[in-house]
Amino acid sequence: MYNIIQKRQYWFILSAVLIIPSIVFIALGGLKFNIDFTGGTIWQLRFSETAPAPAEIESVLGQFNLGEIRAQRAEDNSAVIRLKPIDNETRQSILDALNSQYPGVTETSFESVGPTIGEELKRRALVAIALVLAAIILYVTWAFRKVTKNVGIPSWVMGLSAIIALVHDLLIIVGVFAALGYFMNVEIGALFVTALLTILGFSVHDTIVVFDRVRENVLHGRGGSFADSVNRSVNQTIVRSLNTSLTTLFVLVVLYLFGGASIQWFVFAMIIGIIIGTYSSIFIASPLLVMWKRKA
Repeated sequence: MYNIIQKRQYWFILSAVLIIPSIVFIALGGLKFNIDFTGGTIWQLRFSETAPAPAEIESVLGQFNLGEIRAQRAEDNSAVIRLKPIDNETRQSILDALNSQYPGVTETSFESVGPTIGEELKRRALVAIALVLAAIILYVTWAFRKVTKNVGIPSWVMGLSAIIALVHDLLIIVGVFAALGYFMNVEIGALFVTALLTILGFSVHDTIVVFDRVRENVLHGRGGSFADSVNRSVNQTIVRSLNTSLTTLFVLVVLYLFGGASIQWFVFAMIIGIIIGTYSSIFIASPLLVMWKRKA
């Protein structure tokens, strides 16, 4: 039986190695919000021939005084343009200007979100994540309330350990996307928040399974000391956790490869989250219980 708990300092060091760069990239402003949060327009156009260079498209649109404009090439002779919200009259004028210079330009999609709606979505996303974390700690505290005497630590400590593991997961995932935004201008939107909430549920599910086995082993006096009981519990559930995560990852990898560009980053966030969530349930949440016990 592998002694995971005894080597907990190594897991904490590994987590620090992942979290510190994440915080650095977040502080550097690497996290890029798309129009879901900032407001603006995403406009996809198809050209009759190869799409012109982004700088040429931005030059044509520059005459309309639209502020910051970002254009990039896409598949099938298409280009994606990001700019501030525009009305239908300006939209038609831009199309006419593009057609006069590049005949045969057609509109594939047009999506516009006002800045007020974007700020509201950002606020709701933060509130949703905060409510999920609060609900989890309350539920874990209630679910393990009867084992306080046997375990020797308050049940809310188990809830707090689960939350620390979840915050650990959030920091690393957000840090990965901050790094992608810093180096590759990858943007996050409402789907990213959906991925985070899904990952929180998956991660805490794994943690609860381990904690439940800890409760069972402690109540029946299995494993000797509390640290031994926790280590036994982790080893008893680790294969189940890995099997569940691997089968989920198989599906996500297929979706990432064949699901299309619209969900690519959502699926990528899920892949990173499943890996980190499984790791934290085994190597972070459980060792934290032992640390709390020793301090108590």
